Parts: sequence; C-alpha cells; structure tokens
Amino acid sequence: MSFAANTKIITQTEHAKLTDASLFRSQAYVDGTWIDSASRATFKVTDPGTRETLGHVPDMDASDVQSAVDAAHRAFVLWKQTTARERARVLRKWADLMIKNQEDLARVLTLESGKPIMEARGEILYAASFIEWFGEEAKRVYGDVVPSPMPGSRILVMKQPVGVAGIITPYNFPAAMITRKVGAAIAAGCTVVVRPAHETPFSALALCELAHRAGIPRGVLNVVSSSAENTPSVGLELTTNPKIRKVSFTGSTPIGKLLMQQSSSTMKRVSLELGGNAPFIVFDDADLDAAAEHLIGCKFRNAGQTCVCANRVYVHESVYDEFVNKFVARVKELRVGHGLDEGTTFGPMITERGLLKVEDQLRRSVAAGAKVVIGGRRPTLNVQGHFFEPTVLTNVTDSVPMSCEETFGPLCPIYRFTTEEEVVERVNRVDVGLAGYFFSRDIGRVFRVAEALEVGMVGVNTGSISSEVSPFGGVKESGTGREGSKYGIDEYMNVKSINISL
Repeated sequence: MSFAANTKIITQTEHAKLTDASLFRSQAYVDGTWIDSASRATFKVTDPGTRETLGHVPDMDASDVQSAVDAAHRAFVLWKQTTARERARVLRKWADLMIKNQEDLARVLTLESGKPIMEARGEILYAASFIEWFGEEAKRVYGDVVPSPMPGSRILVMKQPVGVAGIITPYNFPAAMITRKVGAAIAAGCTVVVRPAHETPFSALALCELAHRAGIPRGVLNVVSSSAENTPSVGLELTTNPKIRKVSFTGSTPIGKLLMQQSSSTMKRVSLELGGNAPFIVFDDADLDAAAEHLIGCKFRNAGQTCVCANRVYVHESVYDEFVNKFVARVKELRVGHGLDEGTTFGPMITERGLLKVEDQLRRSVAAGAKVVIGGRRPTLNVQGHFFEPTVLTNVTDSVPMSCEETFGPLCPIYRFTTEEEVVERVNRVDVGLAGYFFSRDIGRVFRVAEALEVGMVGVNTGSISSEVSPFGGVKESGTGREGSKYGIDEYMNVKSINISL
C-alpha cells in the first residue's frame, strides 16, 4: 500500500487561505441574518484528517429551531406567490455563484469531511447541478385538464407548494445532500429549515452565504446548527411542529423510522433516503478490467462512506481469481492521506465511531474465515486522523457481517457465486434496497437481472448512478420518495383538483 507523504496540516489556519474568507461562517443563518444560539452555546467542529479543531458554531436547541420555523412560515406566505420564472432566476444565480466559488467551497468541504480535494471539487459541481436543474424544473410544473363525467362540468388539476420543509442532512456529502433537497423545495415555492450534520456544518453555512448574495429572500432558506447532544430535541421539533408540512431526511434506517413515527403526529409528508447494502455483481461474461476500475470508485470513493457504495461484491467462480488480482492491483494505486494533499486519492473516515465499526466488522469477518488480501489496519501517517486502509477480503461466505449490515467504510468483501439465479436470490435477502450494480455483456441477462434486483437504482456496466436528471431513492427499508430528476420536485408539491360547474 502506498501512502501520501503529508506534512502536518494546521487546520486552524486553513480557512484563512480561502480566496473569499467570508465563506467560512461560524453563525447560523435564520431569517436572512447571521445569528448565535439564544443560549450563546457553541460546539466545536474538527478536521477528521488531523482531529484538530476547525472552529465553533452555534449549538441551537428546540427553541432556536422554533424561531427558524416561524421565520420560514412567514416567508412562505410571499414566496409561494412568486412566479416560477422568478424562482428559476434566483436559483440559477445561486448555482452560478457556487461554480464561481468552487475552489473555496471544496476546500471548506475537505477540511470538515476529509474528502480528497479532487472529490470535493466534483461534489461542488454536483451540488450546483441540482440548484440549476430544479430552477429549470420550476418552469415545468404542469397541471392537467381532466374530462368530467358530468355534463357542463370541468375538472382542473394544479400543483401547489406543500409549505415549510424541515430538512435533515448527513455528513458524507455536506453540500450535495443539501442542494438536492433545498433546490427542489425552493423551486416548488416552499421555504426550508435545514439542520446539517453536526460534523459538517461549515459547507451548509457557506452555501447560505452564496444564497444570500444570489438574492434568496429572508426566511426562505434557514440553516440551524446543533450538537449531537441537542440533535434529538431539534429533530423532534422539526417533525412535530405543525407549521412544518414536509420532512426530508437522509441517514440511517433506524433514525429514519423514528423521524417517520414522530412526523405522523401531524401527518407530515415524508421523504426518507436511508441505509443500503448495495451488491456489485461480476458475471463470467463481464469486461473484468472495466468492472475492476468501476469498483474502485463505487467502493472506495469518500473512503466507502456513501449510501450507494458497493457493500458486497459477488464474482462468478470462473473469473474470481482473475478479477481479484485485477482489482487488488488497482487498490494498491490508491494513496492514503489528508484530503488537502493534491496527491491523495483516499482520505480519512469522518468519525471515530465509523472507524470502530469497520474494525469490528473486519474482526468478525476474519473470525468467520475471511482472508485479508490487502489493507486491514490503521496506517501510519504524519497526521493523526480517522484513517483506515482500503481493505479487500476473500474467502468470504454469507456468514460475514457485511452480508446483512451496511459498512459505510473501506471494507470490500468479495464472494463467489455459481449461477445467475443463485446470486440474485442471495443479494435480495437483505431488508434494504437502495442501489445495486452488475457487469455483463449478455443483453438478455441485463434486463433479467436489472428487473430482478430489489433496489431503487441499478447500475449496469457502471459504478456511477447518480446525477441531477436521474431519480434517486430506494425500496424496502431504504426509504420512500425520490430526489433529483423531474420526480424530485413533486415531493414538495400538493395536488389539488378543482371541479367547476358551468
């Protein structure tokens, strides 16, 4: 394994190196104003690549969130009356500002999430694409005229914004998970209160600064930061406050279930993008080089911390050894290090608890007979972050924990299989169904397997499935609703029928 040769990075000074230092904000954004929590309490945010303190942000509680909801509710009265063209214009300006400030936004994102700077730059463009897309979609929210069964009558169908949306986002994509939700909501005519992950609030606040410059009116976009300790009460406020009519959450399945239960008290509309356990299948007729190359990104992008990353790799027994050799050769080319090192291709995990989970799954897998081919330990680097080597396991059976548990880290188990029917049955055993991937050059198999996989998204001969134009979401316990695409804006709209007697 090759490691990036980092010098020690003093994170306290890194934000001062931004071209526009005003993008590094340390206050919450409510009703168009930068504010502290009412209690003046704060919590610290650390760089996962060094464990050093990046800064402090307000530790807001339920009463602070209530004030933000009130601001969003007031703003909704006017924002819902704006034309689609007006909303599109301001969203396009916001997207343009994100692209213009790509490097600074990427730097902030890397500092708080550990993501390699090249990946962070890509995420900023990805995040901006949702703002641009939904600004355009705002002008394509169409109704219907339905033939009435009664003479002298007409039936019109129109779509209207649902109201204030409460949005809770995760730490693995600090920019894109916000824009994919907020872009759709604001384009629909809704206002929002966003609670970003406590590990990565600075990206959300930088986006607020640019939204402010773009002319998004006060109260339309509100971002409240809160510590892990205050998160339960903040979540409860967002899910039970009657002024909020929609909740959107990306995170774990257990938390999603809790939020859904809490939201039922006021019958809110709910969108949930939850955990996955994505299979990656390599059939005997696959292009092995392409499959190995795509698996590198699909498994190890963001150190394996993506909800759609390959969690279980199944390779046909006739090509198993050849594929493993090709894949391991590519894993050896990864360079582990701090994300701000331009040579780094593999950064730290964002949290210590995530690192401990990977180590626990590895220990149990080895106890079940799995063999570590490469990786399997915390590397020795010049920085003291949450690093773990990209790890590949062979001799894997269905008794290893990854068969039924999401890893969310750089652990890649490779299973053998014999027949198409067998592997489809095995990958569908889990309770979740977010994404799935397979490689095959048999056109008949392409359609059979794509239709048989119990997931919301399928990648065929590719490890990349997400873009602003494609619907994103899962089935089973991976959630409900869709984000992105023409379907994403509908999650923030109510359908109203109007019956007219002439």
